[in-house]
Amino acid sequence: MSGSSLTKGNYHIDLRDVDFTQKLRLSTLFSYLQDIASQASEELGFGIKTLEKTFGVSWILTRICVDIIRMPIWDEEITIETWPLEPGKAEFDRDFFVKDANGNIIIKAVSKWVIMDIKERKIKRSDFINIHYPEKRTERAIEGKLAKLKDFGHLESVYQKVIGYSDIDFNGHLNNSKYVDYIMDCFTIDEHKKHTIHTIDLNFNQEALPGDTIALYKDVSKSNEQVIYIEGINQMNHHVVFKSLITID
Repeated sequence: MSGSSLTKGNYHIDLRDVDFTQKLRLSTLFSYLQDIASQASEELGFGIKTLEKTFGVSWILTRICVDIIRMPIWDEEITIETWPLEPGKAEFDRDFFVKDANGNIIIKAVSKWVIMDIKERKIKRSDFINIHYPEKRTERAIEGKLAKLKDFGHLESVYQKVIGYSDIDFNGHLNNSKYVDYIMDCFTIDEHKKHTIHTIDLNFNQEALPGDTIALYKDVSKSNEQVIYIEGINQMNHHVVFKSLITID
């Protein structure tokens, strides 16, 4: 383990990573953030395999808020920096900066993680793994407390999605980047041409598993303020799977 809690990773934006606007796909950005977070946990000695073999737990992302100043484009080189904050009773905070080739910050993100017992599918306290960081960092990528996410009272059905093989990750549940694809599919192609995502605040409320049907709902009653709320409900048990608040430009 190094003497720094800061982890850096370099990424090249390939054709497979962009959408029809030639900008980085939002779900791919989430995959990048998950990759660098995994790399950071490995460097700290608490990687995925270690957690599973030693403690029988796995990292689970529960909340992430992303502020996009500028989305990188095809063939661009970027660097992602990430660092952890001191753990809470159950949550592990981790922040991110995405920088361009000149070192300018183009994306900021804050996230919350927990550890889940793989067999029992239950959340464990943070001190269960007794993680210690080589340095104490207090800098936040985005200042302020994350607010509770809720609709504005005007939810409308958009579509339904059955979770299949291509949607799940190594934990056997719906991967966080796929939630983002589901959210982006709540907008038409014309809407994607006219607007870009400025911020996305996403709360993962409950696991979604293969075979589950997720119903997507959207509240656009505050779209004149450039704010849109989207949530997913599991049709199998009627539980809210995720909630998200998006601002657009």
